[in-house]
Amino acid sequence: MRGEMSQKKIFLVLVAISTVSFLLHHGGHLSWTIEAFRLGCPSLRPSFFQDSSAISGSPRPRHTSVAFLKTHKTASTTVQNILFRFAERNNLTVALPVTTCDHQFCYPRLFSSHFVHPHTTPPDIITNHLRFSRSEVHRLMPNDTIYITILREPGAMFESLFSYYNQYCQSFKRVPNGSLEAFLDQPWSYYRPEEKDSMYARNTLTFDLGGDKDRPRADVATYAKRFAAEVERTFSLVMIAEYFDESLVLLRRLLSWDLEDVLYVKLNMRIPSSKSSLSDELTTKIRAWNAIDAVLYDHFNASLWRQLNALGLACVAREVQLLRRARDQLVRGCFGGRMPQLRSAAQITNKDLRPWQPSAKVGIVGYDLPTNVSKKSSGLPQDMCLKLIMPEVQYTRLLLRSQSVRYRNRFPLRSSQQTLKLSGQHRGPSAPSSTQRPSGTLGRSTRGTLRFSQRQSLSN
Repeated sequence: MRGEMSQKKIFLVLVAISTVSFLLHHGGHLSWTIEAFRLGCPSLRPSFFQDSSAISGSPRPRHTSVAFLKTHKTASTTVQNILFRFAERNNLTVALPVTTCDHQFCYPRLFSSHFVHPHTTPPDIITNHLRFSRSEVHRLMPNDTIYITILREPGAMFESLFSYYNQYCQSFKRVPNGSLEAFLDQPWSYYRPEEKDSMYARNTLTFDLGGDKDRPRADVATYAKRFAAEVERTFSLVMIAEYFDESLVLLRRLLSWDLEDVLYVKLNMRIPSSKSSLSDELTTKIRAWNAIDAVLYDHFNASLWRQLNALGLACVAREVQLLRRARDQLVRGCFGGRMPQLRSAAQITNKDLRPWQPSAKVGIVGYDLPTNVSKKSSGLPQDMCLKLIMPEVQYTRLLLRSQSVRYRNRFPLRSSQQTLKLSGQHRGPSAPSSTQRPSGTLGRSTRGTLRFSQRQSLSN
């Protein structure tokens, strides 16, 4: 028995020594990684223990099959960037739209696996904007996929939608002087449910999740409650934008990811002059107009806090603090020891870092990397820093190029055949129809027996 104990102690010492050596050669994360272990929160293990069953039994490996429903104006672009970078670091495949869909899966059409570029199948992760159809996403993704989404407080979200889409959504464009107050005083004077882009003007979260944004008033309360239950059955985690870091604590545990896997900077933000403050009266009107969204938010905000309480609020607070310190350390390394300054698109010299601007009335800010920071001085790869702050449109195009190259190298004959099909099928502005399925879009099911189980869509 004593001999076994001695061997175990020797083994642990060797693991500790090798761990320190590993960390010293991989980005200098020693201090906060060791502190993560010291905190001793449930499941809070530093990255170097993830594969060491000798330390804590049989810890789960990182989960790599993730479907993130990217909702509108909810900090979802920041989550998407986390997932994009995780996929690249771990050589995973991200499902991306066919080129006729641009960087979204032909939104606002209900998602179909036809909209997925064949060079990005079978996927591990899906995260670009889409209108959710559970049966279609399930058909595309692996059976063990974990479903995640994010919601935002309806008042702040609707104010952002009204500002962001004011020049696109007809329900907003016809409002005199672009007044949010005027719209909320008489929304039915401006809103047309059947119009293009009307989903931005009412119950946008519900629409993104595949639900009915225009339920009759008498049925709203019953429908909202039932719909929230359907969403809860599908999504393992519903993040809340107002508690973003706390949500990341739960996300990290759900996926068995390391702390460095969820570090981020905020993306796709408006300049302060584009934002409006909301009175309590306006917030009440917004919640009444977006009643189904309000029920969803209240339901899942309460659910988030039940999960956080079960984990232990003191533990959560410590990990949030640690996450923010690690994030600041990463960001300072990329920006020459300083926190980055937000810049307008015109001020950003690198075109790959200029965020898309919805209109002249709304400014979306981004970041620019300092030219005088080298890898040697920062200790971080320039490519990693670039992608940390890369806007959604540019990152999507970059991933499509890199994944297409990888696909062609793996399947040269199949790739040439699909190129011919795509050039003939997807010419013009319209998205591919249901009869124009590019080969390879069935995802993981093409590796073995096809999936024919058709689960009921949340849109029903």
